[in-house]
Amino acid sequence: MNLEILAYLFRNLGCRIGFLCLLCLLCLPAALFLPVQPCAAADPVLPGIDVLEQRGFDILVGKRVGLITNHTGRSRDGRSTIDILGRAPGVRLTALFSPEHGIRGEADEKVSSAIDRASGLPVYSLYGVTCRPTPDMLQGVEILVFDIQDIGTRFYTYIGTLSLAMRAARDAGIPFVVLDRPNPLGGEQVGGAIPATLPPERASGCGAITSIHPIPTRHGMTIGELARLFNTEFNIGCRLTVVPMQGWRRAMYFDATGLAWINPSPNMKSLAAAILYPGPGTLETADLSVGRGTDRPFMAYGAPWADGGAVARNLAGRAIPGITFTPCSFVPTAAGHPYRGKRCSGVCVASLDRDRLDPPLAGLHLAQAFYETHPRHFKVYEGFGTEVGDREAWDLLKQKGVSPRDVERRWDKELERFKKVRGRYLLY
Repeated sequence: MNLEILAYLFRNLGCRIGFLCLLCLLCLPAALFLPVQPCAAADPVLPGIDVLEQRGFDILVGKRVGLITNHTGRSRDGRSTIDILGRAPGVRLTALFSPEHGIRGEADEKVSSAIDRASGLPVYSLYGVTCRPTPDMLQGVEILVFDIQDIGTRFYTYIGTLSLAMRAARDAGIPFVVLDRPNPLGGEQVGGAIPATLPPERASGCGAITSIHPIPTRHGMTIGELARLFNTEFNIGCRLTVVPMQGWRRAMYFDATGLAWINPSPNMKSLAAAILYPGPGTLETADLSVGRGTDRPFMAYGAPWADGGAVARNLAGRAIPGITFTPCSFVPTAAGHPYRGKRCSGVCVASLDRDRLDPPLAGLHLAQAFYETHPRHFKVYEGFGTEVGDREAWDLLKQKGVSPRDVERRWDKELERFKKVRGRYLLY
């Protein structure tokens, strides 16, 4: 055994930690390269589809199955849920339903229904003419299954699709099954505003899909736990079954699960982007580019009129916990954006400490910093209040002497109430 390595451990890590690492070295030679890792590996995280397969597809055997999924519906070893259920003994997969971005997750516009090339099954789009399964689509379907990776933020269409599909299953009198998956942001932190009311155009149908229910911006729940909460708290009342994961713990961010990251949508290209989405990501409802169509979406914020250096200096003076910014420039390429193809100046995320970061608070700071440095240019649109969840937040941020923390404190009472309700639906 290398004595220099042992001396390093005891000198730099302390006697107790060094002794533990010595035990690991004895257990596993490979630990020489990871001296602070435990000897025994944690149990692997198995998504709901893996658990269902282990159970022999018990709840689906003998049934004609409709599957709501996309490219993120995969087993731990990378097999498509479509393929798994299509070959499952005793299961008859008869129809597929796709959310926003399509069955392959590549489209950034409304999607038409079609035939899946690989399986030959009909694919009914739930982000096109309709955003919920119709009676015609469900003709002959005896049970509806949902398997899509969520990202842990209220304003994401996949949980809107979940809620509307649960209602369709209830109306059709068929059971609804959710194959659970991790919340990429973990399951401990809950934060952000809870909308008091949603705009009238979001009350039903496709208008509801982006911010479907009044829950916190960062809800800290898995897709299966959300389904349980939606079913009771928002009076859906379908015959719901959740197939839980194995091995997942609430403290786990996605990179602790051992599962492969698959971009849930075209511009959700990393876990870091997903962590920022419930906070700085709200600035996509402002007169800014948030880096869509670049290699760093939700990590770059700017516009042709912005002075990135001035914004960066303003942000540095705020000492926002868990995040720092640096001046940068970039050219967004997202279709339909007014700054597509134009050089934008602004700020990029320079460092991120997710354990200290409060994303909604950081988002308020970022909005206020752009406004203070560019009061004549910077503006937010109607969607800002909807995504933040507080329709008075912007007017408050523009007032002298009002800090983002002052705005955030307004949400504390409702957050505590939600946490108590949320606790009834947690599975892990």
